[in-house]
Amino acid sequence: MKDLRERAIRGASAKVFAQSANLVLRVGSLMVLARLLDPKDFGLIGMVTAITGILSLFRDFGLSSATVQRATVTDDQISTLFWINILFGVGLWLFLVAASPFVAAFYREPRLLWVSVVLAFGFLFNAAGIQHSAMLQRQMRFTALAAIDLISWIVSISVGIGMAASGCRYWSLACMTVTLPLASTIGLWIATMWIPGLPRRNIGIRSMMRFGGTITLASVIIYIAYNFEKVLLGRFWGAAATGLYGRAYQLINIPTDNLNSAVGEVAFSTLARVQHDPLRLRNYFLKGYALVLALTVPLTIGAAVFAHDLIHVVLGPKWNEAAPIFRMLTPTILIFAMINPLAWLLFSTGLVGRNLKIVCVIAPLAITAYFIGLPYGPKGVALAYSTVMTVWAIPHILWCVHGTAVSFRDIVTTAARPLLSGLASGAVAFGVHHLCMPLMPALPRLVLGCLVLAAVYMLILLFVMGQKQLYIDLLRGLRKSAPVEEEALMSV
Repeated sequence: MKDLRERAIRGASAKVFAQSANLVLRVGSLMVLARLLDPKDFGLIGMVTAITGILSLFRDFGLSSATVQRATVTDDQISTLFWINILFGVGLWLFLVAASPFVAAFYREPRLLWVSVVLAFGFLFNAAGIQHSAMLQRQMRFTALAAIDLISWIVSISVGIGMAASGCRYWSLACMTVTLPLASTIGLWIATMWIPGLPRRNIGIRSMMRFGGTITLASVIIYIAYNFEKVLLGRFWGAAATGLYGRAYQLINIPTDNLNSAVGEVAFSTLARVQHDPLRLRNYFLKGYALVLALTVPLTIGAAVFAHDLIHVVLGPKWNEAAPIFRMLTPTILIFAMINPLAWLLFSTGLVGRNLKIVCVIAPLAITAYFIGLPYGPKGVALAYSTVMTVWAIPHILWCVHGTAVSFRDIVTTAARPLLSGLASGAVAFGVHHLCMPLMPALPRLVLGCLVLAAVYMLILLFVMGQKQLYIDLLRGLRKSAPVEEEALMSV
């Protein structure tokens, strides 16, 4: 178990480092592309990706999670799952190509026909790497996964910026989108050096299919719940409004997406290994939960306090209308940080049925909020969305932890320290920002405010709230780890 803990610490450290670099890359590319392209270019791609995102959930069918969660899995099972993923990928590719005229007609935008056709290739590229990624997760080779993710983003961003600079407009975003899974899959094949065998029957994958199918159904429902507003805005308010809302939404979600990706893969793999040991399960989960919250709270506070400066500096002056949308969406950063990690707990312990019931409640709540806010445009939708998610947070947590090794009191105790630290540091940062507003331009004012916020937050969290030892343990685990990948924890 000590080896497992050290692997988990090393994996989390490697993923956090890689995702931090990924965050810099994504924000940097957004800054460049926002200046090279117009809101309508982003809006056109956003209209299609709101639909392709739903279809992309079927490319995996939850089979990667099933591979990771199972105590033992054979090569024949993984090979068969690989070909099932390929079958789903081809089916989704054909479906979107056939549906592309209807997508263009729905939005009343002819250019979306060929955009949809190009984006459809992403399903083929993704399908070919799903089981290879699951193998690396199962072997806890998170350094390799982090490196592949980082390199893939570099390649994708380079393609996007290069095409945008050449005047390709929205095509640069489309090609950037499909390049990412292509580069990732190539990297995964190289890292695993695994070639799938022929599919076989009667090898015990039926239970894995049920597990994956339940996860997929829940993912589809929650995706619709979290993205239907973009479809509504595109249909009733047009590409420009969708572009403004979409960039604000993307900028809000980049930190939480990166953090959940960084810690989530490690947490799921680790918790699945100790699912029958309640004490260790609780301990590992709360450490990962504390890490995600500790990193997310200052981002939430900073986004709320410095919203106008962030939009002006990151996206440029022509995106200033996105600033109030961005500020209204900031509560969702914190809410997602509080509720998304609970999926690690449910999936690793096999409670996928409960997760499905939970998302079946979230979806109608969120969609109702969108319709309430829709008459008021992107701002109204953003405000309604944040309000519903804030009200839902506590019932969500109570439902998820019921009957598990983690209690609601554990969650409150773990969340209280970073939340109180964030409120105190946010008040100080707001005062400094307000005083500097007439004295400095946006960039130096933003840098100063962020430095003050980070310094005060770390001081309070580490010393006043007593979280210093937690991060010392993480650093010690990283130093003890070898610089190269160790042998797999579990043979595949």
